[in-house]
Amino acid sequence: MSILIVVGLLLILWFAHYRLSAVRRPRLDFHPSDFNRAIVDRLDQLRQPYRPTPWLYNPHLQLLWLLSSEAVAPWLRYERRDILTMRDGGTTALDWLGLDAAPNAPTLVLLHTVTGDAQTMRVTASDLRKATGWRVVLCTRRGHGGLPLTAPLVDTMGSTDDLREQLSRIHDEFPQSPLYAVGVSAGSGLLVRYLGEEGPRSLISASVAYCPGYDIGVAWTRTQPFYSRAMARRLVRHFLEPHPQAFAHLASYDACLAARDLSEFHENLYEMAGCASVGDYLQRSNPMGVFDRITVPMMILNADDDPVCVIENALDHLEAIKAVPDALLVRAARGSHCAFFEGWVARSWANRLIAGYLVAADGELSGSRLPTTP
Repeated sequence: MSILIVVGLLLILWFAHYRLSAVRRPRLDFHPSDFNRAIVDRLDQLRQPYRPTPWLYNPHLQLLWLLSSEAVAPWLRYERRDILTMRDGGTTALDWLGLDAAPNAPTLVLLHTVTGDAQTMRVTASDLRKATGWRVVLCTRRGHGGLPLTAPLVDTMGSTDDLREQLSRIHDEFPQSPLYAVGVSAGSGLLVRYLGEEGPRSLISASVAYCPGYDIGVAWTRTQPFYSRAMARRLVRHFLEPHPQAFAHLASYDACLAARDLSEFHENLYEMAGCASVGDYLQRSNPMGVFDRITVPMMILNADDDPVCVIENALDHLEAIKAVPDALLVRAARGSHCAFFEGWVARSWANRLIAGYLVAADGELSGSRLPTTP
């Protein structure tokens, strides 16, 4: 009996700790524009507590479960893959879902993670397709998803020139379809750079930046050491080791191969990305250099316990975010990096929020009545 009492007390203490430390309403920071106010009023999820999966409310457990669940998720058969040749001869792809949607139905453009591809993004793509009913297209970057490296250039942050060509192809095929975009982790940096560079000419109507790193030169130094080392090795295996014939002659290649963390890797990547120096690479690739030029609505989602893109990155730029008229920063107390599991069965709270935001944004921008989302 005494053992049962002890176990019961421990469970009570654990549950109390979970409720007090993990269950929180997301914090919102934004410019009080009419658009932002309308979105916040309509999205109940923004005013309700986020309840992380009780057995995953540690950030490392959330990340471990994310990787595990992605590994065992059913393989997704995309409806079509378009292979595109870029102006410099590089190869990218468009991976499609929901091609049976009406010609004027919105299209959701998905920008993947730093080593992502169509299959690593299959859960997110499926969730967003089901939640919105829109067609979804993944813009697969050069060097990803089994694509041949047909031009000697790689960049973990992606190319806005490539993205422009991909978006033009999407728009040409569905000219009546409004485009919305979600950038995930490194994909969010590419999204922000495109939106800032294009300004009012953007083909994207509204967007979501999911777990961005903000100022990349600073962000790479702040990633927790274990993750920084692991990600650096993964980048070497993904981008460099398969292509020695393209890069081995460059002075920085061996140093990049031997990189011990994310900072060292990117300090030596510049030649392989087609830049003359580290400074040139950072100037070209840093999303915060053009963030203030964004003119379309954007929701930004970060977690306070993210060990990869730490919350200090967001706090450094809080005033800049609030200065962009229709930018909305959502900060959850828990969620780790691109995980955000909720409920006992560990479903994605973030994917539900992203879909709700974009559906609400589409309603607001099209002038129709916004639906109330759960």
